[in-house]
Amino acid sequence: MGIGEIIVIAIVGIVLYSVFSMRKKPGSPGAQPNEQGYSGPGNSGNGTGPVNNGQRKSGYAKWVGGGLGWVFGGPIGAILGVAMGSVFDGMNSGQNSYQGSPRGDFAMSLLVLSAAVMKADQKIVKSELEFVRTFFVNQFGEEEGNRLVRMLQEILKQEINVQDVSVQVGQYTDYPVKLQLVNYLFGIAAADGLYHPDEVDMISVIAGYMGVSSSDFTSIKAMFVKSTGWAYDVLEITSNANNDEVKKAYRDMAKKHHPDKVAHLGDDIRKSATEKFQKISAAYEEIKKQRGIT
Repeated sequence: MGIGEIIVIAIVGIVLYSVFSMRKKPGSPGAQPNEQGYSGPGNSGNGTGPVNNGQRKSGYAKWVGGGLGWVFGGPIGAILGVAMGSVFDGMNSGQNSYQGSPRGDFAMSLLVLSAAVMKADQKIVKSELEFVRTFFVNQFGEEEGNRLVRMLQEILKQEINVQDVSVQVGQYTDYPVKLQLVNYLFGIAAADGLYHPDEVDMISVIAGYMGVSSSDFTSIKAMFVKSTGWAYDVLEITSNANNDEVKKAYRDMAKKHHPDKVAHLGDDIRKSATEKFQKISAAYEEIKKQRGIT
């Protein structure tokens, strides 16, 4: 057993001991529980008022969840641990746990990165929350989707180390999935009909730390934020490219962004990827029209 494993076991042991100790620890001396389940100081008259044991445990759960999340899941695990600890009752019943799977891991990454983009312009708008909720409900079903949105609302209250989170996503995510993540994040930015510069900059930072190339980022951005040469940007070429180069660029992009590459993440992800694929085709058709290519 290596030193790293020993440290992890020691940390887990300390955390578990602390949890059980806090749960068993009575209130202050002379405290008696009343019919509401509170445990307060008898007739001491110190004016502190009753303390709700359930609330106290929930507070412990949030930080314990964050600690264990960091040990086992890095920066993303820590953020999710705190979020799940904040909805302690659901976690107790097992409703907020998830089984590791490509779709589950993708959902967890979406939660944290969604929060980072939504917070970028210093305001959370209803249209963005509704976009995320609709996506999760379509992807995971109404019950699971709504539960994930509740976790998102807790994550939005936390400070997010975008660099650490994005690097972690990049380390454990296939490149086609990274491209789909960037596409999804632009969907959030577009939810209110505007592309706030801070949101676009945040997506650029996330993409960079995930390991998405600048050309691929520019291509996906051009699908949403249209400019004069948007069609060429989508195909990752310049207007100086000859017709053969245009055709080759289209074939390469169609292969890179084919929906089959993310089909394992679920129908809604595949649908989103198909829409992106159609934007690539639209860019190609626009260039063909401009040049009179048949």
